[in-house]
Amino acid sequence: MTEDQISFLNQLAIRAGEDILKVYCEPFEVLSKTDGSPVTKADAAAEKIILAGLAERFAGTPVIAEEAAEVGALPAVSSRYFLVDPLDGTKEFLKKNGEFTVNIALIEDGKPVFGVVSAPALGEIYWGGLVETASGTRTAAFTGRIENGAIADAREITVRTPPPEGLSVLASRSHMSAETADLIGRVKVAEQLSIGSSLKLCWVAAGRADLYPRLAPTMQWDIAAGDAVLRAAGGVLIHAASGEDFVYRVPENASKDDLLNPYFIAASGRQLLQDLAPAA
Repeated sequence: MTEDQISFLNQLAIRAGEDILKVYCEPFEVLSKTDGSPVTKADAAAEKIILAGLAERFAGTPVIAEEAAEVGALPAVSSRYFLVDPLDGTKEFLKKNGEFTVNIALIEDGKPVFGVVSAPALGEIYWGGLVETASGTRTAAFTGRIENGAIADAREITVRTPPPEGLSVLASRSHMSAETADLIGRVKVAEQLSIGSSLKLCWVAAGRADLYPRLAPTMQWDIAAGDAVLRAAGGVLIHAASGEDFVYRVPENASKDDLLNPYFIAASGRQLLQDLAPAA
């Protein structure tokens, strides 16, 4: 991903976030999807901006986006495609706690090679993956603040070495399960934090936490962008049951249900995962 392409994708996420905030700050109607999950006009507004931008700049690269998939619009994809969640953390959006994100990820051969995650209400943005510069290509992750539609104070981020006093463990604010609580109980925990959306993956990437077990349902577009940032920062995301690296797959003639994720564990490094027994 060139620096110019990265700048474009970051700005696309920021623009989508600006439209989300217009809805966020006013009264709005809440509808239900076929699976019972909530949706608002902010989801559609953000996805429209993102799809138009990707079609303009990355013509020919298929895009799988959450709201389009909800109505059966799933394009055929090969080895390279985008995964888009225009508003991850709708429950957090409805609670008005600011912990929702815009997610754009580029997948190549089953791996998230670049991702951008913006949290418009918090003024935060994270991005990372394969970065092409004048001096060569490298893998790196970054964060910055969103100010007046631009990124300020950008800095590179990496995962941290867990401190000896114990792990900082992230759990979903809206989807804590008994299985997750059991897994967390197997490790030395200094603090347990709750935050919504794909921010959990970004917090591990930025060294603000060490472990994020997710033993509850998610979709590929929920995690792909955050996964790209996490991997670029030196972290890992594995299948909870098998311990294998997570691979993104879209079968031929896929439906929305085919993009449901298996349970996973995200961590600052593989050494940490060796201390965890395989999840049941």
